[in-house]
Amino acid sequence: MSDQPTTSGTLDFRDWTTWYRVTGELPGARTPLVTLHGGPGASHDYLLSLTDLATGGRAVVHYDQLGCGRSTHLPERGGDFWSVELFLDELDNLLERLGLAEGYHLLGQSWGGMLAAEHAVRRPAGLRSLVISNSPASMALWSEAADALRAQLPDGVRETLKRHEAAGTYDDPEYLAATEAYYDRHVCRVRPYPAEVQHSFDQMGEDPTVYHTMNGPNEFYCVGTLRDWSIVERAALIDVPTLLVSGRHDEATPLVVQPFFDAIPDVRWEVFDESSHMPFVEERALYMEVVGAFLAEHDH
Repeated sequence: MSDQPTTSGTLDFRDWTTWYRVTGELPGARTPLVTLHGGPGASHDYLLSLTDLATGGRAVVHYDQLGCGRSTHLPERGGDFWSVELFLDELDNLLERLGLAEGYHLLGQSWGGMLAAEHAVRRPAGLRSLVISNSPASMALWSEAADALRAQLPDGVRETLKRHEAAGTYDDPEYLAATEAYYDRHVCRVRPYPAEVQHSFDQMGEDPTVYHTMNGPNEFYCVGTLRDWSIVERAALIDVPTLLVSGRHDEATPLVVQPFFDAIPDVRWEVFDESSHMPFVEERALYMEVVGAFLAEHDH
């Protein structure tokens, strides 16, 4: 992790609070990087390796989205509340209140990349570049890719998953054990998980409201409110330089990333050969080298 100074605090967002952390100084000599965590419903912690990018006067901003981590939790709220628009508004609020709106890079991982793309198609004036890391362009494609990856699991694991999904017994230890076979291959190939990754999983387990509402019980069975989400028809509106990142073993397979590559005018795509869904953990040094060079290219 970076040895740069860090500050943290909370920002008012409507009737709630958003927790944030800044590594480095604001304003700094280089364009700051704002990071968007996945889930939806995880916390920022598993992305803390991105503080490695806080060098040469670049600040790196992490925050916990509403309902996550150290921000306000609202377990009583349902599917009509947890929306893409809510999280876009929260991001806009953070950019404004931290004084970042006039110039920033944005990196979103998994769901965070979906949110980052939604932000970018609005063409905000201050967005300098975009990193979409391990993210799908549509949830229909994500489910199609997940089905293909599930088909490669051992017969007994596949049968266990199907049986419990039919019964709705997602909390059964047998089902949870079967999901780990998928996660070992396609979510994070570093085991045991680094502490910051485990912490994010633990926090999501303590309050799975956002994840279960918007996604579903796990990474490969999306039955939540995002199941029909797609940005495929709008991705061409992204008008900033964009870096796509995925892992060779990623649950975000080429099928789900390709629409971004086809549509965005100024785009490149880096595939990390030894990684699945978390190359910033699995191939950390190389990830920072690739992303750091891309950001430096587009500093203003």
